[in-house]
Amino acid sequence: MSQQFAVVPPVPLEPAPDNPDVPGISATELYRAFGTVRAVDGVTFDAPQGAVTALIGPNGSGKTTLLLILAGLLQPDRGGAQILGCDTVKNNLQARSLVGWMPDSFGTWDALTCREILTTFGSAYGLDKQTATSQAKTLLDQLYLSEFSDSPARVLSRGQKQRLGLARALIHDPQVLLLDEPASGLDPRSRVELRDTVRALAEQGKTILISSHVLSELDEFTDHAIFLSKGRTVRADAGESDSMGRGWRVGALDEAALRSFLTSIDIPWKDAPGGSGEVIVSLRGTESAAQLVQAAVSAGVTVHTVAPLVGRLEETYLQLDEERR
Repeated sequence: MSQQFAVVPPVPLEPAPDNPDVPGISATELYRAFGTVRAVDGVTFDAPQGAVTALIGPNGSGKTTLLLILAGLLQPDRGGAQILGCDTVKNNLQARSLVGWMPDSFGTWDALTCREILTTFGSAYGLDKQTATSQAKTLLDQLYLSEFSDSPARVLSRGQKQRLGLARALIHDPQVLLLDEPASGLDPRSRVELRDTVRALAEQGKTILISSHVLSELDEFTDHAIFLSKGRTVRADAGESDSMGRGWRVGALDEAALRSFLTSIDIPWKDAPGGSGEVIVSLRGTESAAQLVQAAVSAGVTVHTVAPLVGRLEETYLQLDEERR
């Protein structure tokens, strides 16, 4: 029988393993079906400690089901998952105590104040009243919710509820964070603040797995990426995709000279859309782009634009999407 949604009861638990070589999250051949639908169909990956790992895939690819399994809230049919070495089934309470879970919808008691929600969850995770109250105040201040400390959750906007959801996930100072669409409903400034908060948590050594459809923003602060399709791991990217080549837009003051130069050094090019006079080439990351600019200037070609067409994650996603068609 699958696990139901519930918070961890306040029972004594062993401390998390202090071994930086142990993955923060490890999934091995995870399967989970709902009737004839295979929501998770053999997912395998590791997410290292002290890093932000993106979980990317189209709607229906199994991201939320996978996150529920990793959070210890849903049992896999087969396979296994570990949180800092703790099995999510065999050592469910221990694993869940190490995880901060932020679902994409808030789902809490709207009549309770923000402070009450956080202290209630803190108590459920075994924090004493003083610690829970202190931690709640710190998080409300850090996430710009202090003015709503004594307001019921029902008065919060969608974005404010998202921030409260993050505070709730952090109340027990977990070592692993599972974030499902955390930027949904946030304004641009709040998105920047979320990015900075997530990076700071990773720098503290926490393992963060974040699912989002906003790939351009994920590109700015994630270290690794897991790509899912139809419940399967189709690619695990440890940040090396730049070495595989990606599309770059290149422009120069003398368009003809640029094209002649690229042809002379055997770099294939095609005209950029929109009639800008720029061209599209495939380069292996920023180092290759810098070398191209240097070579162009040495050849007397004044380059004014060198920029990736899309972000690393977006390009990889689009390539995988194209392969599925």
